[in-house]
Amino acid sequence: MTASPDLTSVFDHIERNRSAFLDRLIDYLRHPSISAQNIGITEVGQLLVGMLTGIGLETSLMPTKGHPMVVGRWQKAPGKPTVILYGHYDVQPPEPLDKWISPPFEPTIRDGRLYARGVGDNKGQHFAQILAIESHLKVHGTLPCNVILLLEGEEEIGSPHIADFVRANRDLLQADLSVTADGPRHASGAAALKFGSRGVVSFELRCRHASRDVHSGNFGGVVPNPIWTLVHLLGTMKNAAGEITIEGFHDGVEPPAPEELAAIERLPLDVEAVKVSLGLTRLDAPADRPFYDRLCFQPTLTINGFHGGYGGPGTKTVLPNEAFVKCDIRLVHDQDPADILRKVAAHVAQHAPEVEFVATKMGMQPSKTPIASPFTAPLVRAFVAAQGVEPLLVPAGFGSLPNYVFTKILGIPAFGTPYANPDEANHAPNENLVLDCFYSGIRTGAAVLHELGA
Repeated sequence: MTASPDLTSVFDHIERNRSAFLDRLIDYLRHPSISAQNIGITEVGQLLVGMLTGIGLETSLMPTKGHPMVVGRWQKAPGKPTVILYGHYDVQPPEPLDKWISPPFEPTIRDGRLYARGVGDNKGQHFAQILAIESHLKVHGTLPCNVILLLEGEEEIGSPHIADFVRANRDLLQADLSVTADGPRHASGAAALKFGSRGVVSFELRCRHASRDVHSGNFGGVVPNPIWTLVHLLGTMKNAAGEITIEGFHDGVEPPAPEELAAIERLPLDVEAVKVSLGLTRLDAPADRPFYDRLCFQPTLTINGFHGGYGGPGTKTVLPNEAFVKCDIRLVHDQDPADILRKVAAHVAQHAPEVEFVATKMGMQPSKTPIASPFTAPLVRAFVAAQGVEPLLVPAGFGSLPNYVFTKILGIPAFGTPYANPDEANHAPNENLVLDCFYSGIRTGAAVLHELGA
């Protein structure tokens, strides 16, 4: 597929400005914006307002009950679609600092990769979208479609205020679709177009029996052990066959559509290579469940941490008096976080009334856009124009993003166009972005605008 002359001239501009674009990304990454620690958030929000105003967008720093939203608008194309380009300007804490080869906020290039906290998640990706907008405006003085750029400052702490913000600003955010450049490309390195994301809820189970730790000989068999209480409770929530057995947990979950099953059949897969890379001898039960069925269509119950008793060197014959466990649940389409937490709480009350159930504040609804959406074809054409290949169609991203605010509150389709390399090490030391992925992202963002306008 040959790009149109209008898009080719934008691609030529991007190619001529590769060095300048990289320098600007490096400067952006030098500014910490750690939401969990409230470091640099206001400063980077103001930096973005100046940046977006400078390229020609009507831009505001809009307050929430937490960190502000940056909203940039260009709506001068009557009759053309309006796309929301979502991203987040907050980043994860950089700790542990001693694991970084180069300091996290001193961007460093090594072997064709740029290393810095936030470079892949998500500054490098939404900056590519910004440069795509700028490139169209520099070359043509106009955009092919209407654009609302929405940059959040709380994604890394669970997006606690974005839903209220979107509800309160429906008129400001009227659009036909949303596109999010976040996350990695497919594990094979292939380009991917994602149609949804799983939701997530977290909770703790706490158990306390005796008023203090006791001697395991003098009181073992007399004093109940809170660790065993939690072990038995957890055994009623997920069995050895890998089935989640919380009452009502799967109510309302619909099977995947035929086109979704066909899409996952086309995803590249080498299960043995996955096992070798992770040092596994098997996958989680049930053994016969297809690999991508697990990641796209199945909810999960994960024990994140189990705490209680003695963990030091040697032995200590103690019977602990308290223990707690932290868990998360990944949700699929049609599961509601509040409903699932109510069902977990009811299950705990029935099976282990001595255990305290505590829901954490972090939670996110799942989202889903049909593969048959009329916007799928122009987005696929954009990938072909920018990258020379059709993207893999992924029915649901495996992690969680706040795309539900677009599908469930605004009622518009939401798509993911990840630009980062699969080994970006986001949330970990030595986070990185392959430079070719960055430039490819700018081209793809530019092509998305062009194809939507066409």
